[in-house]
Amino acid sequence: MVKRLYNFNPGPAALPLEVLEQAQKELVEYREAGLSLMEMSHRSRQVEELNEETQALLLELLGLEKGYRALFMGGGASTQFALVPLNLLAPGTAGSYALTGSFAEKACNEAAYVGETHIAASSKDAGWRSVPQASGIRPAANAAYLHITTNNTIEGSRYNELPETGDIPLIADMTSDLLSRRMDFRKFALIYAGAQKNLGPAGVTAVIIREDLLPRLSKSIPLILRYETFVKDKSLYNTPPVHTIYMMNLVLKWTLRQGGLERLEQLNADKANLLYRVIDASAGFYKGIIDVPDRSHMNVTWRMADGELERLFVKESERHGFEGLAGHRSVGGLRASVYNAVPAEACRALADFMADFQRRHG
Repeated sequence: MVKRLYNFNPGPAALPLEVLEQAQKELVEYREAGLSLMEMSHRSRQVEELNEETQALLLELLGLEKGYRALFMGGGASTQFALVPLNLLAPGTAGSYALTGSFAEKACNEAAYVGETHIAASSKDAGWRSVPQASGIRPAANAAYLHITTNNTIEGSRYNELPETGDIPLIADMTSDLLSRRMDFRKFALIYAGAQKNLGPAGVTAVIIREDLLPRLSKSIPLILRYETFVKDKSLYNTPPVHTIYMMNLVLKWTLRQGGLERLEQLNADKANLLYRVIDASAGFYKGIIDVPDRSHMNVTWRMADGELERLFVKESERHGFEGLAGHRSVGGLRASVYNAVPAEACRALADFMADFQRRHG
């Protein structure tokens, strides 16, 4: 095999090599079934067992085996921006949103097409440099739910403290940090995440819903848009992305083998801090974008003196085997996404490259 690149792509992102190798072995024939999983009916016994096992694995990793259901849906997290209000916004209620970055704002904007929205807190005027204090997030009096984005992929910030919402359901887009750290997941009534960060490849979206939320859901929207439909049919109401769910299954088992969320949380902090230490020690050559207390351990972001130097950094990094370090096209700058499957070796190599680049161009 040609030497693999150091993959810092923000999503689709790095997958564990051992997972890729196992999938390669089973690509043509799945578990002595005589055909590939990609050829099987989603009504077959093998696919039904795979589907249910994968749901159970996800709930186990989150400690939500009782009182919650895991769903596998299509359309990415962006579709959930619409499905959340379609299912939960009843007449006379509002969807409350804490705005901490571009995707949080998109979720709020999408909900406005469905019903009333309310901004419970926002850090937009501060350039998304921080996350509002949990105590300062105030849902509307008629809130149907409070929606937060726990980690901001583009900007590189995250929540370290969750807001208290009482009887108001707390809903979270966890696309870029689900399975990366421990949280009190029982505070959430609904969690959703596109798979392409820490769960597996792109193509399926995981939704975890608390069972007591089900009676509140709309009965007036089409069946295919209802969470209730996917609960009832165990995510097999329509044809699911079977091979992507299989890949998620392998990634979840890999996650368990690493020691689960407790172990990965520490590993991820160590990896991110390798890069933050270089940024903070650079005397301004590298400039962190996010206030230190709110820095993400999944998406490390920084700027340099000007766009020309940033473009040179990306160009040289690619020649040295690094992939995906350009910032999001909407904001520019630099970003290293260090999800669960990114090895510590890659972060050490990047830290060394950053220090060397500063010596040569500082």
